[in-house]
Amino acid sequence: MTPWGISRYPRKYGGKGGEIANSAISGTCPGPRDPQMLEVEYLGSVFFVLICFKNHFIDKMFFSTLIGLSLIAPALSTSRNLAQKPQMGWNTWNDFKYAYNQSVIETVAEGLVSTGLSDAGYKYLVLDAGWQSLERDSDNRQQANQTKFPDGIAALVDKIHKRGLKAGIYSDAGIYDCGFYPGSYGYEELDAQTYASWGIDYLKYDNCGSFHAGILSPYDRFATMANALASSGREIFYSLCQWGQEFPWFWADQISESYRMSGDIHDEFIKDNSGVCKTAYCLNTGYAGVSVLTMIRKMREISLFQAPGSWADMDMLEIGLANMTVHEEQTHMSFWSALKSPLIIGAAIDKLSNSSLDILRNKEILALNQDDLGVAVSYQPEISKEGSLQVWSGPLSRNRHVVLVFNEGASTTNFTMSWNSVKGLNGRSYSVRDVWEAKNLGKMTDKITLGSISTHQTKVLVLS
Repeated sequence: MTPWGISRYPRKYGGKGGEIANSAISGTCPGPRDPQMLEVEYLGSVFFVLICFKNHFIDKMFFSTLIGLSLIAPALSTSRNLAQKPQMGWNTWNDFKYAYNQSVIETVAEGLVSTGLSDAGYKYLVLDAGWQSLERDSDNRQQANQTKFPDGIAALVDKIHKRGLKAGIYSDAGIYDCGFYPGSYGYEELDAQTYASWGIDYLKYDNCGSFHAGILSPYDRFATMANALASSGREIFYSLCQWGQEFPWFWADQISESYRMSGDIHDEFIKDNSGVCKTAYCLNTGYAGVSVLTMIRKMREISLFQAPGSWADMDMLEIGLANMTVHEEQTHMSFWSALKSPLIIGAAIDKLSNSSLDILRNKEILALNQDDLGVAVSYQPEISKEGSLQVWSGPLSRNRHVVLVFNEGASTTNFTMSWNSVKGLNGRSYSVRDVWEAKNLGKMTDKITLGSISTHQTKVLVLS
């Protein structure tokens, strides 16, 4: 299904037979034939029907309980207090892959504190794939690789906590994870109890090995772990890593604190790996090797789903991995922050340059991500120039507004923007703050002219 401008709406799972949820979808239909049923999709446990009526889209969501397809009980409700704002932290995967151990994690914990990243808000230290033994123990519990983690996970978690940080761990919704270590499929309750006993605060839950799970949909497999975590006796932040499969912005907020909206990112600003699609709605959404630019493009269809309690995750930050210019790293950080993505550092702390550290610790940029309103910016097609210049904007708390002007082109450009062309701006005059320049530009009436925007640079303006 390829909706145009879907609006976020409440979803229910496990509804009574015949129950239907309706929502208007903004935008116009592609043709004059009204009414018409454009498309039917089965997404996990739910049927979506897109209907064109009076030149507008109407979406009807038919619950699978109509025909008895729901296999897993709805996940236990949680308060979602863990995700009132996007999570911030550090993860092993981008820089270390499987090649990390207890010493590396202890060094990272020390580095997060000594560099001020912890004070800036990066609290979760997440062990991605590679911490496990290839076999469960005699009680069928997941266990750490004893060579890499001689003191065990519980002792390591205790050291992490003593530094004022929170500890995260990785597992998978399949029989095996992506490296053929034991996944949690069939062991969800046992694994959740194990993580709780170790003092774990965060679970990244992957989607490899799903072919072993028969007919269970991603929703069903991920909901099973959500139930297990809710029953574990410990609050554990639940981060889904299902690569955008079956469009999780429609359902994942029911069971998780964050959810991946695409395949894995890689350390490229423009270049995608072969097979990567450019939009959010495509069959191969899970392909890995997505560039920063394409990840931003995918969020055009998803940003309006962002809301406190559960966040669309644009994947880990590639800042500090030495393959982007300063302006590209600033753009990367600008969009992840303004789009309310989780901010998870992927570079080794001791390898970060001063400029990368400054970008990651920029208080004004981080404030956009952690803003109390929790509303992501949205793409402004009317004033953008496809392939050349992008404008995104959105509201902030305290009656402020943020505007991002991104030079996607290959050469320096100038840009004049009238306030009445920016959606959501109703006034004639605004005080303007250039965030990356840390400079007040004064009061601007009717319009603003931005000169010499470098290639791949983003101007971030806060209006009040």
